[in-house]
Amino acid sequence: MTKTIKIDIISDVVCPWCVIGFGNLNKAIIELGLENKVEIEWQPFELNPDMPLEGEELSAHSARKYGSTPESSAQFRAEMTAQGKTVNFDFNYFEGMKIINTRDAHILLEYAKTQGKQTALQMRLFSAFFTEKKDVSNREILALEVEAVGLNVKEAMAKLQDNQVIQHVIEQESYWQKVGVSSVPTVVFNGKSALAGAQPIETFKQVLADELESL
Repeated sequence: MTKTIKIDIISDVVCPWCVIGFGNLNKAIIELGLENKVEIEWQPFELNPDMPLEGEELSAHSARKYGSTPESSAQFRAEMTAQGKTVNFDFNYFEGMKIINTRDAHILLEYAKTQGKQTALQMRLFSAFFTEKKDVSNREILALEVEAVGLNVKEAMAKLQDNQVIQHVIEQESYWQKVGVSSVPTVVFNGKSALAGAQPIETFKQVLADELESL
């Protein structure tokens, strides 16, 4: 059996830096020719676990949580838009954009993992939220995104009512926080070395090369 590098990406659907971080990680994997030597799993992290179902307008959220001014928020959005282009991703910030509750999204991502479609759904949700102006806390929207990646919609959406699956996601979130993950993205290699934040391609390449040597 070929040995692989296990990569856990602790992430939230509404985290723009998670998009950049994965884009750089993926480029590093491709440049090193490791596509068949890595096993990626996305792990749940809710930036705003107490977010009400109606969400919160992004500017108000940034001001409340981070003390952001309208000017600093505009600067951040411009920076993210530019960063997105480096990984071929379009950030499409808009007036009235909301930060939303992501619990349901994480439950569906857990289901997608069992079907070999987790990364596909994760990228679909990133695009839906950041590019296509969709509310990915809305279950009708989520059902469409699940269908878009070829998953069984009825089976997937039933997981949102499955207490065992819900509890597993909550336990996973708790586990990663207990081992010290306090921000996203955090990328863990083979359960031992970790990189926090959207690291550059070369940093990911160095860690991947080191992990490859130790297989």
